[in-house]
Amino acid sequence: MNSMQRCLAALAHQEPDRVPLFLLATLHGARELGMPIAEYFSAAEHVVEGQLRLFRKYRGDCLYAFFYAAIEAEAWGGSTHFRADGPPACGEPVIGSASLIDRLDPPAIDDAPGLLRVIETIRRLSDFAGDRVPVIGVAISPFSLPVMQMGFAAYLDLIHDDRARFEQLMRVNEEFTVSWANAQLAAGATAICYFDPLSAASVIPPALYRQTGRRVARRTLARITGPTATHLASGRALPIMGDLADTGTLAVGVSALEDLRVLKAAAGDRVALLGNLNGVEMRRWTPVRAEAEVRRAIAGAARGGGFILSDNHGEIPWQVADQVLMAIGDAVERWGRYPLDWIPSAARAG
Repeated sequence: MNSMQRCLAALAHQEPDRVPLFLLATLHGARELGMPIAEYFSAAEHVVEGQLRLFRKYRGDCLYAFFYAAIEAEAWGGSTHFRADGPPACGEPVIGSASLIDRLDPPAIDDAPGLLRVIETIRRLSDFAGDRVPVIGVAISPFSLPVMQMGFAAYLDLIHDDRARFEQLMRVNEEFTVSWANAQLAAGATAICYFDPLSAASVIPPALYRQTGRRVARRTLARITGPTATHLASGRALPIMGDLADTGTLAVGVSALEDLRVLKAAAGDRVALLGNLNGVEMRRWTPVRAEAEVRRAIAGAARGGGFILSDNHGEIPWQVADQVLMAIGDAVERWGRYPLDWIPSAARAG
């Protein structure tokens, strides 16, 4: 099987030839090219070359067109702070007062230089991948985007104290997210990773999510013209797994803080799981530990398909060593081949 066939089988809850591997390394492309992170993300050709080198080196099953989260805030007039050894960070909020929401309009994709770099990256990666390798685009959910637009505290106040303006902000953000996701699909992305960390049960109560983020996701995902996977960026998914499935997403990125066997039982055949190698702990892993963690994850969730091995956050830290990422690839080749006869029968049963 090629990477596309492998992933499609897993998402259909079938057993492919081996467990698919998504090594979602972004910053490591800059290291491969010997560039500062800011320079690396300044041009589509840099990211394309970086992704292709990482794809060949680590033997993963996707090409990842994600640059950095703040690139979406830039489209709204925000700024980005670059650092030498970590992901770029969002600058000051662009919505300094809730009253600004009343006259807020979504930015046009064609007017955002950063987003156009991503589109060009997707086009070039898609030309390389054809129908052999998935190209993954990313859109921040309308529900989570205001953390960058307003700041966390101000946004939580809006949710609790000014529901009318909250709903207005969601309407504007939904238009942007749908346009942005569909532009990536039109450029050649295979699927969209719908990043929605605010919806995680470790961030807001599930009851509040059902009143807010779930409704937003159901409206938004219904208008995106291709498959989506919802990623909670390390947040807990178990208490809302059924709710996430109800949004129409195909897969859920799950936390290293949760048991994959329990998550697999809760997900059933409604959604696939993506995860859950601990990217923070990965910085201190040895190759031996990496192999053990791969075995643990595969034993927990890979039986019967419906599982893609990945990190738990959606972005592998800069500090993770090449030898560890290479060891993860080696371990998947060794332990991820179906049928998974090495898994004890009790583990298979979950």
